[in-house]
Amino acid sequence: MSMLIDEIFTVFREYGSEQYLGEQVSMTEHMLQAAYAAEQDDAPPRLVVAALLHDYGHFIHDLPADAADHGIDTRHEEVAHAFLSRHFGPDIAEPIRMHVAAKRYLCATDPSYLRQLSPASLHSLDLQGGPFDADEVAEFERSPHAGDAVRLRRYDDIGKVAGLVTPDLEHYRPVLEAELRT
Repeated sequence: MSMLIDEIFTVFREYGSEQYLGEQVSMTEHMLQAAYAAEQDDAPPRLVVAALLHDYGHFIHDLPADAADHGIDTRHEEVAHAFLSRHFGPDIAEPIRMHVAAKRYLCATDPSYLRQLSPASLHSLDLQGGPFDADEVAEFERSPHAGDAVRLRRYDDIGKVAGLVTPDLEHYRPVLEAELRT
């Protein structure tokens, strides 16, 4: 267990200091802020883990860090899901896989949501296919993980505050270890 968590934390240390896609925080700061938001919301441990790891695919995909600037969707949510679903259950891996879909869903179902997206989020929304149509909304809502994916999306949106003090990665080791598949 500890070896996998050590591996994940090593990847955070190697790649996490990069700026988070046009926002004023690093990748690690963003994911720590999302996990902290989940904790502050009294989310269950599975959502705290999902919030911490939701953008892990940005670290492990094979595309350049500036792929979005070149009109390329890295499909980071699918990359993260492919890796994380081998180690964590679907209650963690599926909301991670669905967090981009949750943004598209919220843009289609909540007009105020679209207006609050940052320029970087609007750019990635375009690359990810834009707001869902009615059929995609219905399909999303049928998933048993839709509610958690929307909550995760909201934590993702919160995690963009320059200078916000959060717990460090080690703070999350116990919850990560507890949620690992054995």
